[in-house]
Amino acid sequence: MTPLNGDTIWAYIVDHHAERIGVKRRKPALENMEKIFGATFRLANEVGFRAMSLRDLCRETGLSMGGLYGYIESKDQLAEMIEDVVRHASQELPRMFQHVQAPLERLESLVRATIYLSEILQPWFYFVYMDSRVLSFEQRGMAKNSELSIQAEIADMISQLAPVPAGKPDLLAAHIVAMFQDWYIKRWKYRAAKVHVDDFADSTLAMIRSHLS
Repeated sequence: MTPLNGDTIWAYIVDHHAERIGVKRRKPALENMEKIFGATFRLANEVGFRAMSLRDLCRETGLSMGGLYGYIESKDQLAEMIEDVVRHASQELPRMFQHVQAPLERLESLVRATIYLSEILQPWFYFVYMDSRVLSFEQRGMAKNSELSIQAEIADMISQLAPVPAGKPDLLAAHIVAMFQDWYIKRWKYRAAKVHVDDFADSTLAMIRSHLS
């Protein structure tokens, strides 16, 4: 059901940024986009996105500088593309569960889906959270608004519950967002404890349900 996954994400990037990408042959464009972003995440983890250079990216991907420029013009553009992917995927999720009538069930579906989506796109979510400072002012604002939009969706569902749970819906929603963000921000902790994504999602929903239902 996910709007983007390991197979469809490259097609989304190539299609959505077609006017920026100089390479028009689809198969090499898809393959090289996967190389470029995979290398970006590896280098960002090893040396930091700020310290990473386009020459580092060429060396990591095996592309020439001219070949790289056929896909991206700068690191800023690369960061913008990553933020765009996360924002698009996050904004599509609430629409997937509009048909669910019960507010608590719709909320639980959205939270579980967000956890699973962040598992599929973990490097992308982690980058936007940790390296948002490298985004342009406008792009940072869009990233913040995307998170606030999800929080507002959750707060609206909480306000529809009967009886309304103790606490302000917007603050409760902020706590819920922080809970599922922990999964992709501190993966080392859960990996060391051998916590599976299903167990994390079940535990998160159990805590939410204990307060809201």
